[in-house]
Amino acid sequence: MEKSLLPEELAAMSRVPRLNFFNTLPGIKPAVLIGTVDGRNRTNLAIFNSLVHIGSNPPYLGFIMRPLTVPRHTYHNILERGAFTINVVHRDIYPQAHQTSANYEWGTSEFTATGLTPQFTDRLVAPYVQECHIKIGMQFEEEHRIKANGTVLMIGRAVEILLPENAILPSGHINLEDWGTVGVAGLDAYYRLEPLERLPYARASAIAPDN
Repeated sequence: MEKSLLPEELAAMSRVPRLNFFNTLPGIKPAVLIGTVDGRNRTNLAIFNSLVHIGSNPPYLGFIMRPLTVPRHTYHNILERGAFTINVVHRDIYPQAHQTSANYEWGTSEFTATGLTPQFTDRLVAPYVQECHIKIGMQFEEEHRIKANGTVLMIGRAVEILLPENAILPSGHINLEDWGTVGVAGLDAYYRLEPLERLPYARASAIAPDN
């Protein structure tokens, strides 16, 4: 039987169950680590589940920052240095990736705290996560304040992509499942990926499947 939840019922829920409910409601999302560095070259690493595709040409990606009611190290570092990295979480490191969500003091590197390794290239000032298979170097482009709840959409342009040589299929797809990529529902529930089927390009002239 279908259940109907009304706004007043949701508002009456306790804070933590309501938080978990709304975070898991959209389903499984990408789990990524955002790597940054401040003006004193102190590294920072934080897990995010809000990565969104903005465009392919030029290649833009974005993610959501929580309201700036307290210092947000990732946010301030991006504004200060103009760069960040996106590192796709996989099965071998998701416990360490999750640990980066802890509230560490400013100046404490989550790389050191979790045992992950910063990796630098000549093209980008921000650190990658060496243990990750798929890594994207981003140049910060713009931010958009969301009036509804004070969150911030951060948008960057991909300027460097690091991944295994055989990760790209002839079609251009990345075989995410072969590299142990994981997804996350809410703030703490991690899932492995399992492919179902790759469907052909949808056309309006296609015949509807039989019921």
